[in-house]
Amino acid sequence: MKGKQEFFNIYRHGFVRVAACIPEVRVSDPAFNAGKVLDLVRSAHAGKAVLAVFPELCLSAYSNEDLFFQEALLRSVQDALLLILRQTTGLDMVIVAGAPCRIEDGLYNCGVVMHRGRIMGIAVKSYLPNYREFYEARQFRPARELPVDTIDLCFQSGIPIGADLLFRVPAVPGFRFFVEICEDLWSPVPPSSYAALAGATVMVNLSASNITAGKDEYRHGLASSQSARCMSAYIYTAAGFGESTTDLAWDGHALVYENGNLVSESKRFSWEPQVAFADIDLDRLICDRVRMNTFHDARACTGFTAFRDIPLDLEPPEGRILLERGISRFPYVPLRPDLRDKRCFEVYNIQVQGLAKRIKATGIQNLVIGVSGGLDSTHALIVCARAMDELGLPRTNIKAYTMPGFATSHKTYTNACDLMAALQVEAGEIDIKPGSMRMMEDIGHPYAEGEEVYDVTFENVQAGQRTSVLFRLANHLNALVVGTGDLSELALGWSTYGVGDHMSHYNVNASVPKTLIQYVIRWVADRDLFGPEASRSLKDILSTEISPELVPGTNKDQPAQSTEKTIGPYELQDFNTFYITRYGYLPSKVAFLSWSAWHDREAGSWPDVPEDARNEYSLAEIKGWLRIFIRRFFKLSQYKRSCVPNGPKVGSGGSLSPRGDYRAPSDSEDAPWMADLDTVPGE
Repeated sequence: MKGKQEFFNIYRHGFVRVAACIPEVRVSDPAFNAGKVLDLVRSAHAGKAVLAVFPELCLSAYSNEDLFFQEALLRSVQDALLLILRQTTGLDMVIVAGAPCRIEDGLYNCGVVMHRGRIMGIAVKSYLPNYREFYEARQFRPARELPVDTIDLCFQSGIPIGADLLFRVPAVPGFRFFVEICEDLWSPVPPSSYAALAGATVMVNLSASNITAGKDEYRHGLASSQSARCMSAYIYTAAGFGESTTDLAWDGHALVYENGNLVSESKRFSWEPQVAFADIDLDRLICDRVRMNTFHDARACTGFTAFRDIPLDLEPPEGRILLERGISRFPYVPLRPDLRDKRCFEVYNIQVQGLAKRIKATGIQNLVIGVSGGLDSTHALIVCARAMDELGLPRTNIKAYTMPGFATSHKTYTNACDLMAALQVEAGEIDIKPGSMRMMEDIGHPYAEGEEVYDVTFENVQAGQRTSVLFRLANHLNALVVGTGDLSELALGWSTYGVGDHMSHYNVNASVPKTLIQYVIRWVADRDLFGPEASRSLKDILSTEISPELVPGTNKDQPAQSTEKTIGPYELQDFNTFYITRYGYLPSKVAFLSWSAWHDREAGSWPDVPEDARNEYSLAEIKGWLRIFIRRFFKLSQYKRSCVPNGPKVGSGGSLSPRGDYRAPSDSEDAPWMADLDTVPGE
């Protein structure tokens, strides 16, 4: 199916669009209710959804109480079902609506699953609340008391019925959904837990759920935690305007969660019917399940629960269907300011704790660090400073050195000196040019003979000289060398192997990407954690061009080289790193997500993007830089990651250590990823 869809179609990239629907209802008026359901079904279909979910007992209304015993009401519900079936024969979309069903001598609270004018199955509520304001056991029976597993209804025979139905859509890989009803989620072990172990990726909950003060927060907690435990999506719909207010009230709350994250939510207390669309990432759910061995262990430990498999002959819509779900440009950085502050606090303190433990474990209380005036060494230095403060040691135990080379600019040199002074560390300076020149003389490099040859040897002689000096200083001063290279550089192999910036005694930045480092430095500066002078230096460093400063230029005041012009914008490459290493996505999907996040959408107005990072990228640019990422990550750089120094992991998508999250051969090929990338248009 994926190969048949055009590139700009969410269904090609492992997404499925669902609709959580809140219709207006009238109590005991199924004909009216069916009409309102059909209105929202048409809206959901027009919005390219393939699954529309309605509240519990929405065809009759939930709050009928003893009217459920009336034959007129039950027959009218069947007529309403027939109307919906006849009106949706031509719609290739699944509809799940709540209805009371009489089966032999019992009444059951059901979710009727319909597709193209046929009832494909009927889910039955397992747990009936009979406490506080609920008296469902007065009218209904639980699923365990069903006397049959198929019924005849609406001129159809042999319709599967029960709490063991798992619906599968073969044309949409990974789309398998299960239906439970309201109180089922409130139980200690919801039926959806077993359905997840049986393969369901999308859980559907038809709920009535009257509203009381604070109950919405509890719903959020239940839906979020259940979706996270089951590694699934969870679609929740609650009854809204029109239910009886004799003793209760209703807020029409719809929620869609995906593995613990809120994807969509309706407006509560709306007087109008609503459709809350959500684009669910099935690939993400499947990837997490593949990696999480304990998910599969739970199947063996809880015992096997058999489910009946019901295939649905549904084809996803074709044509151009773009994501309506927001994709953050900075996946390592939370969008909400309060969460972003919390993330910066946690990342910074994880790094500080990691370094402090290493200091205590070794008994070596001095640190050696090279300070260039760039982002990485700046961040590592403020981690060192805080670690010393936490351990009650003087900051003069930090032996910080600026080591100017052939291309060091005045701006970075000045920033390095100013920051070391502001932090009151023991600052030193070692000019690496004489040592580098001697090395080039020894190996016969043309630069030593006066030729302007700025090749990789010229660059790496300087990088190696700096690290060699730092290690010898560490020997001399009884100190640990603190590494500064970050996750972005590890992913791209942008470091000098061995005795270069690849190596240290302990690397505090090893799992922090460049984009997050910028936010953490800004967070430290905005709070004046080290005083106003340090904050001024930090903010000036944030405005400096990212550069290795290894090749001289004509302007001594600014760096001559631009790292991002060589290996790509870090904001794009961090995006690629996250989705390829965290979820294992196809490059074509990463390109689609990247385009969804970075192309011009309404003049580039993005609330999550700071003023200095509101860039836009075409699909051709995204594909070009992704090609560079794939080659460097899969083909060229693993040998460097196979022997990285120790360093603390800071996030769920943030470690490439062979002792932690990522184990890979150093001599793999990039052919499968390149072949998939070639399916992306443009470039």
